[in-house]
Amino acid sequence: HLTGTDGILLLVTVADCIPVYLVDPVKRVAALLHSGWRGTAGSMLSVGVAAMVEGFGSSVLDIVMHCGIGICGSCYEVGSEVMDGCGIERNGAGPWHADLRQVLVDQAEGLGMINISTSQLCSCHGRPEFYSHRGSGGQDGRMVAYLGWPLGD
Repeated sequence: HLTGTDGILLLVTVADCIPVYLVDPVKRVAALLHSGWRGTAGSMLSVGVAAMVEGFGSSVLDIVMHCGIGICGSCYEVGSEVMDGCGIERNGAGPWHADLRQVLVDQAEGLGMINISTSQLCSCHGRPEFYSHRGSGGQDGRMVAYLGWPLGD
């Protein structure tokens, strides 16, 4: 989701995936991405940043990125398709663990972004404060991530 309009609230729901907040405070543009492993592997971040740059004239150097609460690398046990798709080296026979936030940070740095932060909270081992699809065996609900510019600010 992407907006340059005040008063528009962007919203995504997540359980273990990573909400990616992108803000350009200079052009007053906001983007909110729901990045699971497929979105991360599919370069969703670069598509979102390109939309901000091409559609609103944002500079990559002005964009602030925050990776929100999601499953941590220690809790996210994955198969080879996730490791390969996200460009993470596989050692041993698996299963492996993937840190999507670190992959997103690496991608952001590769795009030339410098204003990057990540939550260190894990949706899985942070239960019951957070919802985790994996941690609950598919029984938990979803968390809501939202972002936007207020009216008249």
